[in-house]
Amino acid sequence: MSVSFIPILASANIIEVFEHCDPVGQTITAGLAVFSVIAWAVMFGKRNELKGLRRLNLAFERHLRSQKNLLELPETARQTRDIPYADLFTDAVSAYWRAAAIGKEKGLDTSRFRLEHAENALQRALAQQTLRYESNMIFLASIVSGAPFLGLLGTVWGVMDAFSAVSMQQTASIQTLAPGVSAALLTTISGLLVAIPCLFGYNMLLAMTKQLITELENYASSLADRIELEST
Repeated sequence: MSVSFIPILASANIIEVFEHCDPVGQTITAGLAVFSVIAWAVMFGKRNELKGLRRLNLAFERHLRSQKNLLELPETARQTRDIPYADLFTDAVSAYWRAAAIGKEKGLDTSRFRLEHAENALQRALAQQTLRYESNMIFLASIVSGAPFLGLLGTVWGVMDAFSAVSMQQTASIQTLAPGVSAALLTTISGLLVAIPCLFGYNMLLAMTKQLITELENYASSLADRIELEST
């Protein structure tokens, strides 16, 4: 058996293996590399965003606890929208006083009428902030599930191309087939290298997101209770 050929994956670097890929394999591999860079940027950015929002939320909640009457706070205290807790507070209190103004005009100004509008505003703000927490998570989930399939597509295509090239030759051997097959396998490796880190990152971010959403729901419930107590 001739020893002139040494398996490419054992003797060549990634660039040489990439050069043996057909155009489809090179396109898929390059695309996966781009997706990997974007995914890492999204994961780090999302992690920092969630940690920052939680820190701001806790600081704002401590501020509200130090206030004796939330409904009597000046309107300037309701201008902060970049903090999720502040956004819920602003929408709830604004809806409360808007309902009070409308109720006086129509003779419907009751505590129950105000509270219903405040609670509805809380629910809308809660849903909006939940979407904010979950932003970019669909992209990561798509990378986790799609990258291996893209890699598999590249491998199947590359193997098919390698066998087609061998069929055109009079004689076929492992030395002529192995380079094409080895290059085709690069796309599967690329898909897994993209999907595996994204899977761990996605699960970590999903756990953080669920925790923040639970904290947001508890805060909304606590805020509704406090507004109800102050309105009686």
